[in-house]
Amino acid sequence: MHILVVHARVKPEFVDAFIAATRINARESAKEPGVARFDFLQQKDDPTRFVLYEVYRDAEAPAAHKQTAHYNEWAAQAEPMLAEPRTRAFYANLEPGDEGY
Repeated sequence: MHILVVHARVKPEFVDAFIAATRINARESAKEPGVARFDFLQQKDDPTRFVLYEVYRDAEAPAAHKQTAHYNEWAAQAEPMLAEPRTRAFYANLEPGDEGY
């Protein structure tokens, strides 16, 4: 598994719009064959902070995801809503094992 964790901080006036756009992206992303899991999280003590937790089945799946219409539409909508550039990092799955996905 290839796990991508994305952190985003949104301008306060765009929180609701960001949630709406990202829900669509998350829902559509979860339908991709290379996606094992796609979670969209909002920080409880700071509602302007979000995490996307994306689990891909193979190394090619993240690049394929970035070619989809729903991702590109989301990126175009979300970019002006961000208070700062989003950060992203890939992680190796340790526990539970890949068979858990």
